[in-house]
Amino acid sequence: MANKDGWSQTWTFFEQDWHEGNVPIMGPRTHSVWMGSSVFDGARAFEGVTPDLALHCARVNDSAAKLYLKPLVSTEQWVSLVRDGLTRFNEDTALYIRPMYWAEREGERVQAPNPDSTKWCLTIYEAPLRKPEGFSITRSPFRRPTLESMPVDAKAGCLYPNNARALFEARGRGFDDAIMCDALGNVAELATSNIFMVKDGVVSSPAPNGTFLAGITRQRIIKLLREAGMVISETILRYQDFELADEIFSTGNFSKVLPVTRIGERVLQPGPVYRKARELYWAFAHG
Repeated sequence: MANKDGWSQTWTFFEQDWHEGNVPIMGPRTHSVWMGSSVFDGARAFEGVTPDLALHCARVNDSAAKLYLKPLVSTEQWVSLVRDGLTRFNEDTALYIRPMYWAEREGERVQAPNPDSTKWCLTIYEAPLRKPEGFSITRSPFRRPTLESMPVDAKAGCLYPNNARALFEARGRGFDDAIMCDALGNVAELATSNIFMVKDGVVSSPAPNGTFLAGITRQRIIKLLREAGMVISETILRYQDFELADEIFSTGNFSKVLPVTRIGERVLQPGPVYRKARELYWAFAHG
């Protein structure tokens, strides 16, 4: 439920204490505000469970190091803080859990951050899971960058404006989301999440090629489906492959597993592999 300022219930741990509400912690001279030196991760709490929490906490530390920040909080400390923060909410409330690092000051040259000025916080807030309803996709004219041009091996805030461009462009044409390709025209991911397709019983997902993060939920779904005896292929895929798919579904931490029900003008139905993937993930999360 939103408070009088329009934000959902939010608690942030910053500088050794918990603060309620949308706490202002970055000023206009903060390096990350004007130079983009921030990394974050996103875990989920829903129905009383926090699947893969430690993996998300470990990944934010890895992302920090890749942007030359100092990962000051151990994975175990992050997890402990999350457990403490969850006590401030009703047990069954769906929450987004966001550990974050950023640089407060610039280094000797303005563009480079000063690693010794690294700050961190943990924000937990109400964020309902999307209902498992289908959504539409199209091909985006915007592409995912390569490692030589952007820090695509980190969950870095500076990557997301490009995804936002893809979303605005797609929604301007009547679609909910968009497939983004790499510089060679191979499918990388959706603007908001990773993507899978099914054709003739084979489940395929774009091979991680350094242009997108192979998400934690994506990796979990691959493992669960393989353990269930399904054939999974991580391979080079083109947009045309998805146009001919029997099923398409997405995986991501914010919404978990969702079906695609339209690609271009072609209508799809939520299929048996999507339903199995969602069922297996829910069983894992509550196991």
